[in-house]
Amino acid sequence: MKVKTLVIGSLVIFLLGTVTVNAQSIPKDELIFLTSLWKGERFADGRPKISDDLLKRAAAINIDDAWTALKNAGYNNQFEGGWKLVNDTIPVVGRALTAMFMPSRPDVEKNIKDRGVQQGRKGNTNSWPIDMLSKGDVYVADGFGKINGGTLIGSTLGNAIYAKTGCGVVFNGAARDLAGLKEIEGFNAFVRDFHPSFLQEMVLMGLNTPIRMGQAMVMPGDLVIGNKEGVLFIPAHLSELVVSTSEFVTLKDKFGFEMVKSGRYSTGQIDSQWTEEIKTHFLKWLEQHPELGKMSKAGLDEIMSRRTW
Repeated sequence: MKVKTLVIGSLVIFLLGTVTVNAQSIPKDELIFLTSLWKGERFADGRPKISDDLLKRAAAINIDDAWTALKNAGYNNQFEGGWKLVNDTIPVVGRALTAMFMPSRPDVEKNIKDRGVQQGRKGNTNSWPIDMLSKGDVYVADGFGKINGGTLIGSTLGNAIYAKTGCGVVFNGAARDLAGLKEIEGFNAFVRDFHPSFLQEMVLMGLNTPIRMGQAMVMPGDLVIGNKEGVLFIPAHLSELVVSTSEFVTLKDKFGFEMVKSGRYSTGQIDSQWTEEIKTHFLKWLEQHPELGKMSKAGLDEIMSRRTW
């Protein structure tokens, strides 16, 4: 009995130690479980790592087409609008690194900050997610919509974020120093509003965890695409499908405009499942426009069968 008690006690201590190392983050195996449909590369913490090449392709697609592909795949809660932007001409595209903030409570905030010091963390808790960012990441934070005192970054942290990621941020909260943020070439921020106040009465309660951004669920590693229409959060395992489908829709529209204008095909023919005749005509048209890329007959058949466009 003593041996059994000792073993159980040791196990409890081990588990508690494991949980308290980074209690704000979900365990790696839980993150892998929640994103189990992703079969590609992952970061050390388990976050899906969408390829740099796919991020580059995603920057060129139409957010409307991507939204349609997601909806047709059954994902109805991945878009959120109603943002204010630092610069509405700069898209934000990258992999989500998530953070969840809550209204501060002295006892909880003290415990979190004390543990952070023991872990070697520096500064206020709003800087901790920034320390974890890497190239191609988008810092996505739920600041529960707080404006006055809800300014998660100003120009100093904005510069630090852009230097690490080459991307921007999406905050269900606020930012300060709009003039300074505008001076960061290539940077953009999607926020609920701008406010001159400093961050106050907020504490980090989740880091690299599932969060809610308005009407959307966001998982760490999601493909983030934001422009002046709003922000789309694409599950990592659907990122290739959504991007390739959106690329095809762009080609289909260019081809369709020419065919309808010339009277060769009707809009009904272009916007429904294609006959073999239209497929052959499309592939020949694509060969005549090498700047638009290449597609095989098998590739065309596969994408047409998806019905996600």
